[in-house]
Amino acid sequence: MTEKRLASLGKTLLRRLPVTNSQVETQFARCLTTVDLIALGVGSTLGAGVYVLSGEVAREKAGPAIVLCFLIAAVSSILAGLCYAEFGARVPKAGSAYVYCYVSVGEIWAFIIGWNLILSYVIATASVARAWSLTFDNLVGQAVSQFIKSSMSITVPGNVLSEYPDLFAVLLIMLLTALLSFGVSESALVGKIFTGVNVLVLGFVFISGTVKGDWANWNLTVDNFIDTTNITDPELIKKRFGSGGFAPFGINGVLSGAATCFYAFVGFDCIASSGEEAVNPMRSVPISIVASLLCCFIAYFGVSAALTLMMPYYLLNIETPLPEAFQYVNWGHAHYVVAGGSLCALSTSLLGSMFPLPRLIHAMAEDGLIFRFFSQMNERTKTPLRATVISGAVAAPMAFLFDLEVLVDLMSIGTLLAYTLVAVCVLVLRYQPGCLEDGLTTTTVIAGAIDPNRSPEEGEPRKVLTKEFTPVLLLLPCSDTPTNTSGSIVYGATTVILALVTLLCLVLRMCWDDLVMGNKSAVANCAILTLLSFLCLLIIWRQPQRRETLPFKVPLLPVLPLLSIFINTCLMMQLSRTTWIQLAVWMAIGFIVYFAYGIRNSSANSGNIEPILQSEISKHVSPGDPKKRKETFKEDKEENP
Repeated sequence: MTEKRLASLGKTLLRRLPVTNSQVETQFARCLTTVDLIALGVGSTLGAGVYVLSGEVAREKAGPAIVLCFLIAAVSSILAGLCYAEFGARVPKAGSAYVYCYVSVGEIWAFIIGWNLILSYVIATASVARAWSLTFDNLVGQAVSQFIKSSMSITVPGNVLSEYPDLFAVLLIMLLTALLSFGVSESALVGKIFTGVNVLVLGFVFISGTVKGDWANWNLTVDNFIDTTNITDPELIKKRFGSGGFAPFGINGVLSGAATCFYAFVGFDCIASSGEEAVNPMRSVPISIVASLLCCFIAYFGVSAALTLMMPYYLLNIETPLPEAFQYVNWGHAHYVVAGGSLCALSTSLLGSMFPLPRLIHAMAEDGLIFRFFSQMNERTKTPLRATVISGAVAAPMAFLFDLEVLVDLMSIGTLLAYTLVAVCVLVLRYQPGCLEDGLTTTTVIAGAIDPNRSPEEGEPRKVLTKEFTPVLLLLPCSDTPTNTSGSIVYGATTVILALVTLLCLVLRMCWDDLVMGNKSAVANCAILTLLSFLCLLIIWRQPQRRETLPFKVPLLPVLPLLSIFINTCLMMQLSRTTWIQLAVWMAIGFIVYFAYGIRNSSANSGNIEPILQSEISKHVSPGDPKKRKETFKEDKEENP
């Protein structure tokens, strides 16, 4: 009896969400074009970090090699972006990583991702609102903060609460909540305007750097440092100057800087959250994700290059690098241009942080995993009104009272966990058995089941191939199309490789110094874990993939998703123990909500539902009429070439 209950519980936790043609009729307004989505992604990703982060990384970690840091960070971000792009083509629905996990790996994993992303988006919204307030306060000479401190300062021991309540940040969040409630097209228009101004300012910075820059600043010597600073202490020289040249702090500095720069590319997932509001989501979502990341890389690369050309890296101001650089080249009035661009960048970043939050809450509430009260849509504006209001109501108090620096790592771990699971979903789903029809609909079918979408005139219904497992099938599959056995092999190999990668990243985190020193035990452990991981990679690579037509597919499977998983896991291992404890507390609250409410009220609770995943979804397509599907697909191509 106990075994049956456990089996039933496991089946319930891993049930998956059907995505059928009936679900394509969305309550959202489809009004976002590809340009709108690119502007949304660039605005969300290209935030204030471009004005601040470049100075910190260049001075403390990489010097002029900061351009390589952004290159490495961009590559790792694009790996995650490619996985999001494929799912954006497969499942054009609101909810982003939450929906992707729900349709591929099961309900409990979807809830974990969704619950963590809610916290990440709330913290991001509150922190960007406070950053906007602080930037404006600095522009007016701290007049706002001094006035509030004089009347209502906060003197609570510890670093949890801020020094004063930030009324300006609360006002910003209230205005943004009203804007998002008013309509998505209006929000997109405001975002495009601010993004355009931000891009123009960054273009001005890049041109200024090429005009006023000095290439000698990329090849500085110790004599240059001593002449400029009058510092002769060898320890201080090593700490502040390094060894000089293009990469003064060596390869370790470049890699450390790349880990920091990675977070500058977080934000593109807001594009995936707008799948139900895009005019042609299966085409525009993948294009927008990749294009926005490339645009952001060009901007980060150009600004960091200009900054280190205008001014020696060891003289950069960490808090205000660009104004100081312009002052150094006697262009002090450019400070106002930079300040305006920074405020525009923060405005679009604030919009990008809060935009996906109501859509995620709406998706989870509509599926019954959190309270369905939050799923109501406004009939006039076609926006998730209740979810938007609750998003603002939760983010505003955090911006009002809390010092969010202590919670930023918690935001990062939620995002990295989402990136990891989306890569897992892409990896697993491509190797599962399915039946392909005209490149339009792909249906995952249980062993021996008949394809429900094949009409009688197409001949005898086809069954999914099954074969009893033998060790030979690990490297020599019995078919060139996926079977239930090959799909199970990929599931198992993926689970094992996830465990191996986690252990490898943990060993690298704890024994890095021993590895550098050539400790035999540490080297042997890493070598064994790496070889076992490559064996699992080989097993996955040997299994047959699904042959399906999609607007976009991740290339070089299974290497790219596994590389993304490894990078994300390494970055998560760099986070502190306090962050993991905070995550455990937040997840404990989430599991109380799920097991007390979600597991019983889930939309998937009405019987055993088999997962149905479509490779391309068109609201005009009837699943039972292949001829009509072909005609409709031809018409759609003529309308949307």
